[in-house]
Amino acid sequence: MSRSEVEITTPRLHLRPLRIEDFDAWAALMADAESARFIGAPQPRAIAWRGFMSVAGAWHLTGCAMFSVIEKATGRWVGRVGPWQPEGWPGPEIGWAIVRDCWGRGYATEAAAATIDWAFATLEWTEIIHTISPENVISQRVAHKLGSRNRGPGRLPPPYESQAVDIWGQSRSDWQASRNARRV
Repeated sequence: MSRSEVEITTPRLHLRPLRIEDFDAWAALMADAESARFIGAPQPRAIAWRGFMSVAGAWHLTGCAMFSVIEKATGRWVGRVGPWQPEGWPGPEIGWAIVRDCWGRGYATEAAAATIDWAFATLEWTEIIHTISPENVISQRVAHKLGSRNRGPGRLPPPYESQAVDIWGQSRSDWQASRNARRV
């Protein structure tokens, strides 16, 4: 199976690379002011298309990018979660964005944990980061649940260099130790 065909299943979610039929839900996520607040800002459909195609292209060219998050019970697209490392990014990131009416269900944590496992095993990453606005308390909680720690302020490449972010993260050995401790 090629990486572009990868599928990850969690108890409540199905994760897979983007498909064209995901775009309407992606565009709605990116148009919602509250959902898009910490992931660049709300975007009109034409700009959302460019971001969608960037992620699809990353899957094609590098074999990894954000996964579409599909709710098993309904088959509904509920967000994007997973590996992301564009040119100039401060490190190999596992990021997340979930549609607002699904906030508070633990989907970001569940999907991010599965993609962290995948990134360490398949991509052989030795660390992961999360770039999180100091104001984004919800994502900070997700990062903390994942066992990541705030490493301090970071800088994103242009055109995002003016956005304040903290770099949260952990090493593969820290992740494995925390996963093993939770299984005991």
